Amino acid sequence: MFQASTTAGKIFDIGLFILIVSNITLLMLESVPSVSLKYAAVFKTLDIIFLVLFSIEYLLRLYCVRSAKRYAASFYGMIDLLAILPSYMEFFYPQWHVFMIVRSFRLLRIFRIFKMVRFLDESRVLMFALVKSFRKIIVFLFFVLLLAIFLGSLMYVVEFQHNPGFNTIPQSIYWAVVTITTVGYGDVAPATAVGKIIASFIMILGYAIIAVPTGIMSAAVIQEEKKSRKKHCPHCFAAVYGKEAAFCSACGQKLDQSF
Repeated sequence: MFQASTTAGKIFDIGLFILIVSNITLLMLESVPSVSLKYAAVFKTLDIIFLVLFSIEYLLRLYCVRSAKRYAASFYGMIDLLAILPSYMEFFYPQWHVFMIVRSFRLLRIFRIFKMVRFLDESRVLMFALVKSFRKIIVFLFFVLLLAIFLGSLMYVVEFQHNPGFNTIPQSIYWAVVTITTVGYGDVAPATAVGKIIASFIMILGYAIIAVPTGIMSAAVIQEEKKSRKKHCPHCFAAVYGKEAAFCSACGQKLDQSF
């Protein structure tokens, strides 16, 4: 159950993957009223079958590992538990049925099934870059929030006597946020000439604002990628930069490209 490198392990994981996808598809079909009413009995039966299968699989995983508590508290252990918990809670709280969509997180096993673990290193680079740039992004978002409040209040002063869409400051701030982010729902639009001039300025400003967090994140990703390319010589343990390095820059020993 934990050895995807073996033939039996691959068959088990692929079968489990098919069951998870089938269960998620079933849940999506249940959300369609016409289909749900027509096949309600079938869906109910299949829900019970999936619950039994996933429960047996979870218990077997706890039985196979050396430490059941350690596995239950691990990331995949928590995901496996959350995958079956809503089905049991549904007997007491029917509205919990929709939370079975959490089973989609079990699709993360695809990284192990199809030997895509190497892509986890790339996701780790993105995660570390996001953590390092978190403070800068928060400061930037706070500035954008203040800007939206100021511009929204300004549009309220200019438009509220001529446009019912700007009848309150919160409504005007909502319009400013939609405009700054270049979403542009179009449900509220300025009517006065001054308001249109201010709106044009906000629209152009929105493009510049979008570029700032992109630049912050890009710089952090580049920095993390440089760190991820650092290797250490197995002979003298000196830091060797670049995966393509053939010899250690400190001791001159030939490097094994697989280390």
